[in-house]
Amino acid sequence: MADYDDIEVTLTGHVALIEIQRPPHNFFDRALILQLADACNELGENTECRAIVLAAQGKSFCAGANFSDGSGQNILEKDKPKPETHLYAEAVRLFSTKKPIVGAIQGAAIGGGLGLALVPDFRVTCPEGRFSANFTRLGFHPGFGLTHTLPALVGQQNANLMMYTGRRIKGEEAFKMGLADVLVPLDQVRSAAMELAGEIAEASPLGVVETRATMRAGLAERVKAATDHELEVQNVLRVTEDFKEGVAATSERRVANFKGR
Repeated sequence: MADYDDIEVTLTGHVALIEIQRPPHNFFDRALILQLADACNELGENTECRAIVLAAQGKSFCAGANFSDGSGQNILEKDKPKPETHLYAEAVRLFSTKKPIVGAIQGAAIGGGLGLALVPDFRVTCPEGRFSANFTRLGFHPGFGLTHTLPALVGQQNANLMMYTGRRIKGEEAFKMGLADVLVPLDQVRSAAMELAGEIAEASPLGVVETRATMRAGLAERVKAATDHELEVQNVLRVTEDFKEGVAATSERRVANFKGR
């Protein structure tokens, strides 16, 4: 396996573990998503790998972009980023992964981190899990393909509620609405994810890959269409006063005072 700066990839038997190593909150940027996409692509071509577990060190699974130190704002405020060079292009690559993925969501999956959490086929979480599409609280528009993947998973109304309000959904509620597939105590999240991946790996690898390809047919293309539109709207909203206020309020941990301009 290749060496990566921010993730570690290990293969035990037929199950690969990809661990994000940016604790405590595992904030994302293009470099991280690129590494994840490269690792998943490599594992997709590895005949010994039959299933993948995506996990993370620290308190959060992935808390999205980091606005407290300004790096998150820098990601979003590059001069009119284009679809082919934006991190969303790497997100589309993730959704093109050939092997089934189980996500171990031990903490917060916020914003783009929620988008990343919806890449796996299944999610294992705990009561401490937190799921939020917080974009509107930033004066922004959802991204990472969430306008397609979230309603496809939890239904249009649940997705609307999450995206309009930006509220945080706790692990128990996420499990009830289908956002997570397995609910276990915090200290069992990773082992439960590995167990589920191991169960998948016991099935015929050819049968699983082909069945998954049928069940997810066109998903990467739909995510690309979604991210192309999301980025277009984000490019408009990122220069508004509301976006600047939303970022400032998030950094200062206060309620934003939006003006609608």
